Amino acid sequence: MKESVLYQDTLPGGRHWSFMMRKGHQLRLTDVNGGANAGMLLYNPLMPLERINLPDTLKCQHTFKLTAGHCLYSDMGRIFCAITEDSVGWHDPVGGTCNRALVERKWGKKTFQEARNDYYRNGVDSFLINLAKVGLGKKDLAANINWFSKVAPDAAGNLSFVPSHSKAGDSVCLRFEMDTLVILHTCPHPMNPAKEYPQAPIHYQIEEAAQMSANDLCLNSRPENGRGYQNNDLYHQRCGVPGHDH
Repeated sequence: MKESVLYQDTLPGGRHWSFMMRKGHQLRLTDVNGGANAGMLLYNPLMPLERINLPDTLKCQHTFKLTAGHCLYSDMGRIFCAITEDSVGWHDPVGGTCNRALVERKWGKKTFQEARNDYYRNGVDSFLINLAKVGLGKKDLAANINWFSKVAPDAAGNLSFVPSHSKAGDSVCLRFEMDTLVILHTCPHPMNPAKEYPQAPIHYQIEEAAQMSANDLCLNSRPENGRGYQNNDLYHQRCGVPGHDH
């Protein structure tokens, strides 16, 4: 099956957006100019208490990074989406997101009154603005993914940001395995050492996804993923009734 693009647009750097991804569709993110960062949170729109759980995502797949073959898990042991394609090779699941104080300390302050749409947004406020649209707030924040960014450990376990990790045209594709509320921003990574406030855009495409085959990379990359897909099957069979997914 050849994927068909249902919707596409470019999200400038330092912006935010939220939208619904349906099961059987995929989201393709592309770094337009290189050096992008895309912070992301995921929620079950029918039961928002179910949200992305990055500690479980990393632990059950024995990884410190995210790339093709990995699945993104909820805190109910279900799979929100699977990374089916990736030209970057390493996306950051541990660095967190920037807040207002950090942005002002690193890059100064530009308000809407001063700079209009070029004012300096931050990741925490961007997430909260979009969560508020569906009745959620600070208590609903979770650890986020930073697409296109790399934070690497040294031999002593110290973490450092890798500048210019993602190149122009790099992309990652997420196949959604259940209906999912996606919260997205293009604010800077909190560890980015750039002297000027980074404003790197991303292009996004929503597409129909090909049906998953028995030899699917994400299904078979870890035994745990097979069990995650079983949880999804039970969830959909029982219309999402809590307590019936194991």
